[in-house]
Amino acid sequence: MFGFRKSPSPANKPPESDNKTTPARRTSSEPTLVIPDDDDDDYFGRGSSSGVSSHRNNKQKKNKDDLESMSVQELEGYAVNRAEETTKSVNNCLKIAEDIREDGARTLDTLHQQGEQIHRTHVMAADMDRDLSKGEKLLNNLGGMFSMPWKPKKTKNITGPLTSKDDNDRGKKSTPEQRQKLGLAPKGPKGPPHPEPTDAMQRVEMEKAKQDDGLSELSDILGDLKGMAIDMGSELNRQNQALDHLQDDVDELNSRVKGANQRARHLVGK
Repeated sequence: MFGFRKSPSPANKPPESDNKTTPARRTSSEPTLVIPDDDDDDYFGRGSSSGVSSHRNNKQKKNKDDLESMSVQELEGYAVNRAEETTKSVNNCLKIAEDIREDGARTLDTLHQQGEQIHRTHVMAADMDRDLSKGEKLLNNLGGMFSMPWKPKKTKNITGPLTSKDDNDRGKKSTPEQRQKLGLAPKGPKGPPHPEPTDAMQRVEMEKAKQDDGLSELSDILGDLKGMAIDMGSELNRQNQALDHLQDDVDELNSRVKGANQRARHLVGK
């Protein structure tokens, strides 16, 4: 009634699959990583100094070979291009020098304005000295009414600024030629224009003439900068002396004002 199914024999049982995978073999077409040694100078290009010089010599030789392989027309074009590049470099240097000259001119004007401010401040200090002298005289008269005469202590006389306003104006004012030299006035025409070139050699000569003009103007600007630097140094030295003299007068005024205040409080207390 009940039947039992016969189990398969071990011989008929399928073999168990092996989960272990064998590594794939690398073929000869796959790339390999090669790690060079540290002392391999040829690989890293770190040979002796002769390696750098040989590379430079090879580059020069290559450029020479390129020039030798050029035709006459190509050489003319190459010369014109190099001349134009040189002219452009000279013009860039000239532009930088002109900007520096303009900055220097503005700095010089600022120094002159600063000198005028120092002069005006010292004039005000001298005016304060005159007003303070009147106040000290009044305090002395008030003290005489109470049989208490008083004489202010003066260690030095207030002489005012060492330079006059005319000296400052003389240092500030400049002629049109000087302002044009400093780059503060519009420039006039540079001269007749260069003739229009007709061939490559004339173009090269024209570029050389432009370079000469630019270098000459650059030399003039450098001379102007030297003169401006000397003027700045002289102005700063003059202002330093004026400030020292002003400081002495201000200290004297401060001491006298303190004495006058003490005298006034003493009289009010009486």
